[in-house]
Amino acid sequence: MRRRTRRGATWGAAGAAGLVLLSGCASGPSLETRGEVTAPPGDSHHLVVGSAGFTESDLLAQMYVLLLKKAGYEAEILSVANRELYEPALESGQIDVVPEYAATFADWLNAKKNGADAKPVGSPDLDATMKALRGLAAPRGLTVLDPGKAVDQNAFAVTAAYAAQHRLKTLSDLGKSGQKVRLAAGDECVQRPYCEPGLKKVYGIDITSVDPKGVGTTQAKKAVQSGQDQMVLTTSTDATLDDFGLVLLKDDKKLQNADYLVPVVNRSSAGSEGVAKALGRLNSVLTTADLASMNEQVDSWRRLPQDVARAYLEEKGLL
Repeated sequence: MRRRTRRGATWGAAGAAGLVLLSGCASGPSLETRGEVTAPPGDSHHLVVGSAGFTESDLLAQMYVLLLKKAGYEAEILSVANRELYEPALESGQIDVVPEYAATFADWLNAKKNGADAKPVGSPDLDATMKALRGLAAPRGLTVLDPGKAVDQNAFAVTAAYAAQHRLKTLSDLGKSGQKVRLAAGDECVQRPYCEPGLKKVYGIDITSVDPKGVGTTQAKKAVQSGQDQMVLTTSTDATLDDFGLVLLKDDKKLQNADYLVPVVNRSSAGSEGVAKALGRLNSVLTTADLASMNEQVDSWRRLPQDVARAYLEEKGLL
């Protein structure tokens, strides 16, 4: 259900085909030796940073490149449209580093290993999620670096006027208010545990129906803005809430999974302490609010991701 605002060019068909063809020529562990990754971490001088082609991923990739260059590495960005392409490329060493989301990536790797119906391993518990993620990543030759403070997870918003009228700051407040709520979300919300079922079970919110307008789409936000719906499913780094007079309600009982931002690297080419230290510098400063602000600068103000990324790092004294 994670929606990502897509902006900027992605690799062309020929490049994508190249990734598919070359992903079998892996520098990572073979199927026969997965689970026995014993080679020392690599420290390639030239690194390729993957971006999934949407605004937030572009921003993170740009910051990673700038931080790596500051640390003495040569670095460039390769934009690939989806995880089905860039994750095998990361395993093979065609891509060395990607920004990921802890719980989402853990569940993706788990499904890749154990099938689409495998029980999810991502959870609201960051420590448990990171343990599961690292356990799934290591046999594939991948190292998951430490998460920072920034998290991009599903979130729920109402109009500021509605929140003031009913004295709402948290989802618990909404449940206690007894208000009947029509929810603008993706159509899968009716069965996902962190959406309608979770809102009812965990918070006691009276969801009367789900209006299938998508996750954080303009149409969904307008439906809440007009009063047709009372709440919208979006993300915690949504940059356009103010444009619609919307505010997020705090997930005070932690219904949502721990989708903290984490760099994931190919161990054989980028598993060194130097790479971890360079990218780790971002952890001490980047917050969810910072990321939302940068998304807004790109999506609403039409600034270039590379300019926004550089300005942020300079402001924080990292360049």
